[in-house]
Amino acid sequence: MSGLTKLDDILGSMRPEVVPGRFVFTTTDAQLPARATVVEDEGTTLVLEEETAVAHGLDFDAVFGWITLRVHSSLESVGLTATVSVALAAAGISCNVIAGRFHDHLLVPVDRVQEAVEVLERLAG
Repeated sequence: MSGLTKLDDILGSMRPEVVPGRFVFTTTDAQLPARATVVEDEGTTLVLEEETAVAHGLDFDAVFGWITLRVHSSLESVGLTATVSVALAAAGISCNVIAGRFHDHLLVPVDRVQEAVEVLERLAG
């Protein structure tokens, strides 16, 4: 199933949805229930619920809120990540993007989630 490819269509259809929870990035070889996994030369990065990381004594630098962009954009579309990043940067909100096959996921500082959603809703029009 292919997704939307035109940036205007993607932005017009985009609906940011907050995923409940507090999330952290950590590196471990442990097999834990991760929301996302990235394998890097330095080790495997997991995005976990904060309480899971704490329970396993794992280090992390910050706590994030998770926003899923409820629009099925094509992995070959151009401009969504750049547009979202620029809008959030203009508001002074850091953003870590994880692209899945069907949706893009944004991890922003947990105390700025609502502000980030408002920025994204303005982009959607």
